[in-house]
Amino acid sequence: MSMFDMMGMMGKVKEMQSKMQEAQDKLSDITAEGESGGGMVKALVNGKKELLNIEIEPELINPADAKMLSDLIVAAVNNALSAVEGKAKVEMEKVTEGIIPKIPGFDLG
Repeated sequence: MSMFDMMGMMGKVKEMQSKMQEAQDKLSDITAEGESGGGMVKALVNGKKELLNIEIEPELINPADAKMLSDLIVAAVNNALSAVEGKAKVEMEKVTEGIIPKIPGFDLG
């Protein structure tokens, strides 16, 4: 491998690192909502898998049904995380297209 080839490869690595950082930065802008209980509990998350907001219909807030409410919150958050994962993967693929070769079994997620 010549010195020129090495320089070119290093440039590609730096470009890839830059693109990956750009994609990571964009993840906080990607959001998805998940719900449970027929929409009575809604969770909003971002592409960094951070919970941004949770909405609970007031009639669900009953101390006697705390376990049910807890289960609905978990379900809504998990639904939102599942939805945002797909959106984030699409965004990462867009940003890194042409930089990272398509290798079977290689997943950025």
